[in-house]
Amino acid sequence: MSARGLPEDVHGRSRADEEGYTAAPRRRGLRSGFTTGACAAAATRAASLELVEGRPRAEVTIPLPAGFDHNFAVHSRESGDGWARAVVVKDAGDDPDVTHGAHLTATVRWSDRPGLELRAGEGVGTVTLPGLGLEVGAPAINPVPRRMLTEAAQPAIAVAPAGRGVEVTIGVPGGQRMAERTLNGRLGIVGGISILGTTGVVHAYSTASWRASVVQAVDVCAASGVEHVVLSTGGRSERFARRRLPDLPDVAFVEMGEFAGTALDRCRRHHIARATVAGMVGKLTKLAQGQFQLHVAGGGVDPEMLARVAAEAGAEPDLAERIRHATTARHAQEMALEAGLRGFFDALCAAAARRCRERTGGRVAVEAWCFDPDSGELLGEAAA
Repeated sequence: MSARGLPEDVHGRSRADEEGYTAAPRRRGLRSGFTTGACAAAATRAASLELVEGRPRAEVTIPLPAGFDHNFAVHSRESGDGWARAVVVKDAGDDPDVTHGAHLTATVRWSDRPGLELRAGEGVGTVTLPGLGLEVGAPAINPVPRRMLTEAAQPAIAVAPAGRGVEVTIGVPGGQRMAERTLNGRLGIVGGISILGTTGVVHAYSTASWRASVVQAVDVCAASGVEHVVLSTGGRSERFARRRLPDLPDVAFVEMGEFAGTALDRCRRHHIARATVAGMVGKLTKLAQGQFQLHVAGGGVDPEMLARVAAEAGAEPDLAERIRHATTARHAQEMALEAGLRGFFDALCAAAARRCRERTGGRVAVEAWCFDPDSGELLGEAAA
């Protein structure tokens, strides 16, 4: 099994959507939280100790991969003959995680099979597609949390009766509803959420997790044998692209957001034959400029470049000059449409597709589509 596993943020968070995105000011002092994997491990430790010692715990301490120990409060517990159950409530800190407040539930019982067996309980997903670094049919529990659960269950494993082992079932009541707000369905994880986390800690508004989810989405495409991937810069451009490509499977659509370079690099690594980059004028302009980190903080739109594109598309000198002084790429779009200069968008797409193909070392055929953000109309397209 790969140590890569599922991205730390398949849980999903509210995504900024293309031209409608307004950068929020950086906030200081945001409170960190803990991953589902850490909370599941804490619940497992509490249940294991109760199974072995016969007494409930109000809190338990476990080591985190981040390099420190943390005390977790035990929300509730129950036990019976040969089993014990404990619940730890996830605190995601100030991160907008859909699993914040989830009840991570661990049921630990003696098993007739030696060793440790992990099971998916209510609200924990099952893997149905290759490419996630987990076996198809296995619980959607990431490799790092698997190691944490194994360590957390050691009090029971160490004293298991001869010839017997320990079964740990992780559940999340309501997890299936939570999963509807995540990328899990597209990645072939059905029935609930994933148990995730590489450090045990959730850092508020971290972009590392989104980048990891983009990587994982392309991995699933490749493992599923998909040769044509659609990389969209946001939710609206993906919806518009789906209308044009209704026969492509869900796994072919990757919302890369601001991580264009990450997505293209992954396509190259997996020898993806063809990539369609779907976006709107602002993000496509950045790509045409050779910018592959598309966040607003990564650099602005160059109106000089837009003016050159307009001139190449046949713009009159007066129009090219006005576009040179455009306040935004959307402003340039409006001027080009008003002048009937439709070739402007094809030329912009050609420049963006060329830059993207260069990023892949020429190994991936790239086409770019530019959509109107309001109507979804295809304004321009080109391939490289």
